[in-house]
Amino acid sequence: MDNRHGHKDAYQLILNAIDCGTYRPGDRLVESELADRFGVSRTPIREALQRLETQSLLSRDGRSLMVASLDHNQMAELYVVRSELEALAARLAALHATEEEVRILRSFVEDDRNLVGDPVALARTNRRFHRQVHLASHNRFLVKQLDLVYRSMALMATTSLSAKGRSNVAVDEHASIVDAIEARDGDAAHERLKGHISRAFEARLRRDADAAVETDASWSG
Repeated sequence: MDNRHGHKDAYQLILNAIDCGTYRPGDRLVESELADRFGVSRTPIREALQRLETQSLLSRDGRSLMVASLDHNQMAELYVVRSELEALAARLAALHATEEEVRILRSFVEDDRNLVGDPVALARTNRRFHRQVHLASHNRFLVKQLDLVYRSMALMATTSLSAKGRSNVAVDEHASIVDAIEARDGDAAHERLKGHISRAFEARLRRDADAAVETDASWSG
């Protein structure tokens, strides 16, 4: 195997495994186990882990590396950046999306209506929808920055779509965003996408607060 090719593959394989939830925040990553799982030698695995640690996707606990997690402040900071960048993507999509791209977005919304009640499946298709909005902006630099944002989103242990009642509302919000893009209304697309992200953040905060109360109650009981 070309050594450089192996290094690139090892990094991407681990990154994809974190991204799709195979490894979750707090999970330990063991060099030998990763090498066996992915069929890659330990040297590129080691270098991939070092790179991921440098990017703050992994954290160190003594000599062990684990998938990093975001604290409350980090999560809030990430949502601020996500909100601004995604709203810009929606505005640009209203200006530049092709008719075919608009139809694809519309079909994604209809697909997602069939997944309401299944937050795990909907989380996957939710990312697909947002990625398509990014691409419809036709701005490669913005798409690259949003890829980095979504890489960090993988460090959140759960999806905001698991909050009670959020799935239905989120799909309706997606439909409204597509309406604005199709109408070529950049201001409306910007505001609707920004509001969508804000409400997703609120749902996540509420769910986390409820979970904390339940944990406290179990300890006090």
